[in-house]
Amino acid sequence: MLSTRTITLWAIGLAVVAAGSTAVLLIALGSGEPRDGVRLDVVRTASGIVLGTGGGAALLLTARRQRSTELDLRQKDHDATERRVTEMYGKAADQLGSDKAPVRLAGLYALERLTQHHPAHRQTIVNLVCAYLRMPFTPPPEVRVGPRDAHRFEELEVRRTATGLLAEHLRPDRAEAFWADIALDLSNATLVKLVLTRAQVRTASFVGTTFTGPATFRGTTFTRGADFREARFRGLADFRRVGFGESAFRGAVFEGETDFGVHTDATLTGARTRTRDVRRKWPDGWVERADGPDWAALVHGS
Repeated sequence: MLSTRTITLWAIGLAVVAAGSTAVLLIALGSGEPRDGVRLDVVRTASGIVLGTGGGAALLLTARRQRSTELDLRQKDHDATERRVTEMYGKAADQLGSDKAPVRLAGLYALERLTQHHPAHRQTIVNLVCAYLRMPFTPPPEVRVGPRDAHRFEELEVRRTATGLLAEHLRPDRAEAFWADIALDLSNATLVKLVLTRAQVRTASFVGTTFTGPATFRGTTFTRGADFREARFRGLADFRRVGFGESAFRGAVFEGETDFGVHTDATLTGARTRTRDVRRKWPDGWVERADGPDWAALVHGS
């Protein structure tokens, strides 16, 4: 932008040029001869060109000022939006730390709304929800045995709501609600009755995760891979029609019914399973080899 001092100097300079030009014209063309009239027309034409050029320069300067103003307003609007997002994010994060289950639920739904309307922050917010699910948790008994279990049942409801929200927004068949290109880190978490069906996830880490109750991944695609090393499946493990970019199950333990169907290709090297009387369907080419009482290791057959 031009400073006030620069504009003033240019104005003075133009005034001096105008005065000098007038004096020169009076001296050179003041005799009244016909050729002086032609010269005067040439000067007028040149002056018109100069004035037009000056007007164009003035329009360009005005356009630059307008553009600068628009960019400044846009930056201010962006900064205000980012401040609002930060404030909402901080408030929701504080709610997740509350000792009251309804407040934690409100925090989850606030994060969901924030994620839905601000795609640039989706992965960060998903990371926060995953971090919450990775916090230590002991599932309550199947049946309430006393008032002391109330807190654990409330926490279970909050956690199932969190996993449900993630699962709902990771399904590409729900176009407007779908959160694309999301990575999940649920390593060392305790997940109860997880349902992650027909989802699309970039990467997922379930290293050391304990799945209590059914863990259903049917129809889900992990575009760049999923890591289930040292995971423990205490109930049903449903991997039918799952697409793994890459998979790792080394150290994984399957204690209940297991079903990989006939369309899932996975690497089960180092995984183990209980050999009690429950249905077990492994990917094509993988068989059980006895590995101690009531246990078998998964090996790839010839």
